[in-house]
Formats: sequence, C-alpha cells, structure tokens
Amino acid sequence: MAKLSSFASIKKIAEQRNGGAKALEALMPPVKTPRALARISDDRWLAQMTKGVFQAGFNWSVIEKKWDGFEEAFEGFDPNRWAHMSDDDMDRLLKDTRIVRNAQKINSVPGNAQMLVDLAKEHGSAAKAFANWPNEDFIGLLEYIKKHGSRLGGTTGQYLFRIMGKDAFVISRDVTAALIRAGVVDKAPTSKRALAAVQQAFNDWHEESGAPLSHISRTLSLSIDAA
Repeated sequence: MAKLSSFASIKKIAEQRNGGAKALEALMPPVKTPRALARISDDRWLAQMTKGVFQAGFNWSVIEKKWDGFEEAFEGFDPNRWAHMSDDDMDRLLKDTRIVRNAQKINSVPGNAQMLVDLAKEHGSAAKAFANWPNEDFIGLLEYIKKHGSRLGGTTGQYLFRIMGKDAFVISRDVTAALIRAGVVDKAPTSKRALAAVQQAFNDWHEESGAPLSHISRTLSLSIDAA
C-alpha cells in the first residue's frame, strides 16, 4: 500500500474545488459535544434509527414527507414501549397509511428498541453510551449497533451518528474514492482488516490536523470531482 497522503494535501484539493478555505469550512457538518449528545433522549435515537432504516434503498424525501405520520403511528418511539412490540401492533402498523408499510423494516423497530433499553440499563441512557464511545474506535461502535441492532449496517449506521451530531465518518462513494487515492484501501472497505485501516487513517489525520472525524470525512468527499 502506498504511503498515506497527508490530510493537509487532501484539504488543499478540497479547498481548490470548493471556492477556498472559508467556503469549505461552511460545508462542514455540525458536531455536538459529548455532553450535548448525551442529553438527547433515547426516543430520538430510536426515531432516527427507524427513519434511516426506512430511507435505506428508498426515496428519502418520501419518508421525510410522511415522518409526522411515523411519529404518530409509533407513539413517539419510546424504546421501552417498542421493545415489546406485539403481533397486534404489527397488524395495526401494516394497515396504517401514515407510514410506509414494509413488514421487514417495521420489524427492525423492536430490535433497535431493545438495544437501546439494554444500553440504558448499563449506562443510564443509550445516548450516554454513544456519547462516551471513543472516536478512535468508531468502527467498533458501528460493529456494535450492527450486531445488537437491526438493519443498521453499512452507511445506515454511519449516517445515524452523523445526523445525530456524534463525531462520525461516512464511507460514501466519494469518501471511498478519496481513501483509495490516499493509499488507505484499494477498493470499497468491507472486511474487518480494511475497516481497521480506514479507522487508523482517520485517527492519523485527526492527530495531524485536530479536525473532527466528521470534518475529515466531508473534506475527503469534497476533494473528489462530482460525477
């Protein structure tokens, strides 16, 4: 594998392609402090997990337009309530026109709710567990929610944390292209070894620049020419 490109060189390319340093900075995603992240109620985590699951492989705007209906149908997404979803709940939801009536995706809700309940028992809230998970092992957090949750693998879990404000990278198509160009991987990273290499590269770039993982990720994406 080629020597890892410096983050400074990647950022310079991104600046040149996006109107300069100030313009690039304006495109960076917001990142919450661990304290602010821990204050998010666990029902909001379940809501965003559900939204992400339903948006995966579907038109995001359709889910967004129907989201108020999802909130009503799932009664505010209390994890303790939905960890014990009944057959009657499923029957009702499959007839509820306020939501997208996809049985497999509806079935993700109790699994993700139970994961949040279990984390809350151990850490006080799932939000605290997510907030305190070390950024240098973000891949480990993604593996955890994939293993213990439902349908949260791939970029679904990555976007979950990005949207909620945790410092997180997203291995999108453009980020993958930047990682290949930087000498981190030679194809889309899916194996544990490749994902560990990605984590190490982000850790190295963070140490070099002091930038959050989210900003490093977005900068990598913006350093690639739009298709």
